[in-house]
Amino acid sequence: MKNRVTSFAYITTRFFQVYLPGERGYSEATIASYLDTFKQLLVYCKENLGKSPDKLVVSDISKDVILGFLKKLEDDGRSVSTRNQRLAAIKCFFRYIGYSFPEYLDTSSMIVGIKMKKQPKPIVSYMSVDGVSCVLNQPDMNRRSGYRDALMLTILYDCAARVTEITKIRIGDIRTEHPSTIVLHGKSAKDRIVPLSSKTADLISSYLQQTGLNNVENKDKLLFVNRTGKQLTRAGVAYILKKYVEAARVEHPEMIPDKFSPHCMRHSKAMHLLHAGVAIIYIRDFLGHESVKTTEVYAKVDGKSKREALDAAYTAAIEDSNIPKSSWNDDNDLMAFLKKLCDN
Repeated sequence: MKNRVTSFAYITTRFFQVYLPGERGYSEATIASYLDTFKQLLVYCKENLGKSPDKLVVSDISKDVILGFLKKLEDDGRSVSTRNQRLAAIKCFFRYIGYSFPEYLDTSSMIVGIKMKKQPKPIVSYMSVDGVSCVLNQPDMNRRSGYRDALMLTILYDCAARVTEITKIRIGDIRTEHPSTIVLHGKSAKDRIVPLSSKTADLISSYLQQTGLNNVENKDKLLFVNRTGKQLTRAGVAYILKKYVEAARVEHPEMIPDKFSPHCMRHSKAMHLLHAGVAIIYIRDFLGHESVKTTEVYAKVDGKSKREALDAAYTAAIEDSNIPKSSWNDDNDLMAFLKKLCDN
């Protein structure tokens, strides 16, 4: 019988349950991405080594195995970026093995030494102000779901928010009084305070009033939920955005990039801020690319010119007349598997 402590299943389980969330403090999104990598790696090992996950030992996963896995990804049409992301997850795992289980240091060093492939610098995909306006005007705001979607898309753009940040917004994170702000919970548990344009603040206020969420006792409730009242997923937000982007593309194909992702809204906001004359240092802080302390300092600055510049960069995509004044008519598989193995 394999040594329980050094079995691949046991080490992998510890990596995902203890090391990544505890010692490294990785976000749920990052851990989910790493899990996906290992699901694919385990399938590859079963097909090429003839070993199911419960039979694998660490010494089975050599440098050649990893190189073969990476080659298969590219042969299957995966981009260099995807290949490098998968490799980053694997290298993180073997660094953990290297210092936690010294007997595998040689194997760990060989795999950690695999080089990332060079790739062309990605072209930033963004929309014009008119393009953003076209997308934001697609939802039917006379319906509850349409109003929710319109607000979600507006915050994605106006706050340059990441999809995961959108799903975590709670009522208590929002300040609609002047100066209006919103707290976004970003990567690696870093929060940032982002100023809201006056129109976005009005849109949020109206939504909270219509949904009955404008009371202090609701401060811990999520701003956006699905039909069952549960937290929206990243995939759910991406699906909603894609639906309206495709509708906008039918109306104005020249305004919508061929390759569109939720991050395109974030890129668009950054470009519009730049065009509006906002200093690059403030755009950096606005996007949360530096420490949260820097962002908090910026959020506290009562600089009239900066707030006016931010408002100028915001497209008046949703006219005041479109905000309803009255109520509308309501119309981890791998983890479980590995845990089971280790409990045997």
